[in-house]
Amino acid sequence: MAKEIDYGANGSYEAAVERSKKLEADISANPKRYRVLTGDRPTGRLHIGHYFGSLQNRVRLSKLGIPTMILIADYQVLTDHDAFQEIEQNTKQLVIDYLAAGIVPGEDVIIYPHSYVPECNQLLLPFLTLVSNAELSRNPTVKEEISSAGLKTVNEGMYTYPVHQACDILFCKGNVVPVGKDQLPHLELTRTIARRFNEKYSPKNPVFPEPQALLSKTPSILGLDGSQKMSKSRGNAIMLSASEDETAALIKKAKTDAERNITYDPVNRPEVANLLMLISLCTKEDPSEIASRIGTGGGGALKNMLSEVLNEELRPLRAERKRLEADPAYIKSVLEDGIRRAREIAIKTLDEVRTVMNMRI
Repeated sequence: MAKEIDYGANGSYEAAVERSKKLEADISANPKRYRVLTGDRPTGRLHIGHYFGSLQNRVRLSKLGIPTMILIADYQVLTDHDAFQEIEQNTKQLVIDYLAAGIVPGEDVIIYPHSYVPECNQLLLPFLTLVSNAELSRNPTVKEEISSAGLKTVNEGMYTYPVHQACDILFCKGNVVPVGKDQLPHLELTRTIARRFNEKYSPKNPVFPEPQALLSKTPSILGLDGSQKMSKSRGNAIMLSASEDETAALIKKAKTDAERNITYDPVNRPEVANLLMLISLCTKEDPSEIASRIGTGGGGALKNMLSEVLNEELRPLRAERKRLEADPAYIKSVLEDGIRRAREIAIKTLDEVRTVMNMRI
């Protein structure tokens, strides 16, 4: 019987960070050894949390010359959202956000929705046979997502979508997945599925790599309420598509505290610290130095500075967004080309899978 999935199999988080550092160094030296798989669910436009937390890193990795698959996980919206009416428009807006941020589709950068790659989705059935119900139910990330979504009825897609994520990663033989700490259990499941498949069907010539985690270097970005992760659904986010006036108005409403002397103290002053950290991400200065410069200017001076530097940071992206929104034919062509090339990869992988599983005709 297959060994149970140990969601802590990678050891401590600190150990995962060290492995990620070594991976980062080798990626920079040998970019063509790797293929990155990353992406988003099309539940809405992207916000500054996505920009600082993942978009900038995707641009950096693609510019290193690393083959990069950028997945739009439209099927996964169905697991815990009732926003299927908006999937089509959200998909196009995601592409606009990607391109405006600096991602350039081409030979090594493929953007595609997984609902249009049936060969990838065909891997779901054999992969499901490699894990047990109990293993899927114990996934801590799934438990947290069910809780945060407040779901009273949980459809089976919620439990199995980590297996679908394994299909997304493994169909293209992705061996690097940029993730945050909370996504490590999903990646461990993918590694387990790859290992079990290889051991069962092709022990002498493994079909799938066991992908590695590339952990985000960006600190967790809280919303403007200072207490929860930034999210459009919580109403605490600044969208990349917001105007400069809208951005300033949202920041003006951001929660701080009554203390006029601005200090960087993430433990005791999380709201103030979060705004300082956002300034730091724009200016590359140390948050403590920024706090010292503001001094006794209070929350008003802090918010004014954030408005100025954030609008300056996003000005080129927003100008490019407007240009891209006026060219829907180009956005469609990016998706169609991405689908074509993703399917070419998926067809080849599915053929390998059928061969080792003795299912060829």
